[in-house]
Amino acid sequence: MALLLFAASHANAQDFCFQSPRTYPVGAGPVSVCAGDFDGDGDKDLAIADSDDSLSISKNNGDGSFHAEVNYAAGPGPNAITTADFDGDGDLDLAVANIDSSEVAVLMNNGDGTFAPASKYLAGGWPLSISAADLDGDGDIDLAVANDQSIGGVTVLKNNGTGDFTNTAFYQTGPDSKSVFAADLDGDGDIDLAVVCLAVNIVSVLKNNGDGTFSNRSDYYVDHDPWSVVGADFDGDGDVDLAVSTIYFGNVNVLLNSGDGTFPTKSRYGVGWSALLLTAADLTGDASVDLAVIDRDLGQVSLLKNNGSGSFGEPSYLPVGRYPWSIIATDLDRRGFMDLAVTDLDSNKVVVLLNCDCNCSRNGDIQSDNVFDVLDVLDVVTLIDYVFTGGTAPIRDATCPHIDRGDANCDGADDVFDVVFLINHVFSGGPAPCDPCTCGPYPTGCP
Repeated sequence: MALLLFAASHANAQDFCFQSPRTYPVGAGPVSVCAGDFDGDGDKDLAIADSDDSLSISKNNGDGSFHAEVNYAAGPGPNAITTADFDGDGDLDLAVANIDSSEVAVLMNNGDGTFAPASKYLAGGWPLSISAADLDGDGDIDLAVANDQSIGGVTVLKNNGTGDFTNTAFYQTGPDSKSVFAADLDGDGDIDLAVVCLAVNIVSVLKNNGDGTFSNRSDYYVDHDPWSVVGADFDGDGDVDLAVSTIYFGNVNVLLNSGDGTFPTKSRYGVGWSALLLTAADLTGDASVDLAVIDRDLGQVSLLKNNGSGSFGEPSYLPVGRYPWSIIATDLDRRGFMDLAVTDLDSNKVVVLLNCDCNCSRNGDIQSDNVFDVLDVLDVVTLIDYVFTGGTAPIRDATCPHIDRGDANCDGADDVFDVVFLINHVFSGGPAPCDPCTCGPYPTGCP
């Protein structure tokens, strides 16, 4: 079966390149996804929280394809899922926020990617989002849960070291707390919290006192109806910035950190119709952190490429299903590039988009020397040797099998016409070899 290439449409299409979507069945109404090596075989598996009160585990075959799911009971109304080693035994466990029971369900890994029955812990009213981190600095992983209730806030559940979460505390933010993100925001070595509050259009930053308690809160206004928050070093200055998706008009706000956990600078980027959950990762391989945002109503992922200084260009778009809901970025096929996994609420499937990394090679780069724009004489010499004297064939790149380095004119063959094409380009300034990444969405093959 021929590999299909999926180049993001709209502006900057050359910067994002994903294989066409692959879908895998999960439970009914998948609303949240996380990834981890649950069975210890070296690749990333998927765990999905499903609206049918279960979670689905889809194990990786090692190449970014997945086994049929195995389901576990999670509790009423699973809405968010995260993974970490909660009991300190070296494998990854799961925690699920159950909105209908106001509980967190914790499922311990048996060591082989199967999970014991869930333990349940009260987590405040309407737990909607969950984040795992060592909040009190004692070496084990605690939980922070955003509470989607009228008063709003975040519930902190401290781990006693064995994966038991009976020590809880509540911190008020604003009403309708939709999302929580944990990171060291002020650079003092402990983990702070950022919480999105939809009803009052703010992101609340709660600074850690050093012991897992939070008394210093600052609020920052964002666009209408914020839904999700993530953090990363977007501007490359060594601290953690914030990105917030807003449903109203489909925007992303990027708040740059001044270095001390304050966020005086805000920028706005339009990404579609209804920006829902988002994730941050280097999706283009240029060492800067990009953004991928769910547009629920248009059934697509909007991609924002970072220019390296924390500002972003016009969005590119990937259609992914009827009603996408959540997204993560991680390396699923072990090739070193960030792939995407998206839950499609209506189809009861998870959509996997493997990164092609089209910047890794290009037709006409015969020598595989990463010279993409101005080809050198060695490419011409090597192709002449192959076409006329039976020399070494142009390299096929295992990570980009759709690219034929010898097919400079993209006519499907490595022949004398490619030699003429390359000579014309190198010595006479003729057209550059084609870039397969510009072939458009869902091609049946590059022309």
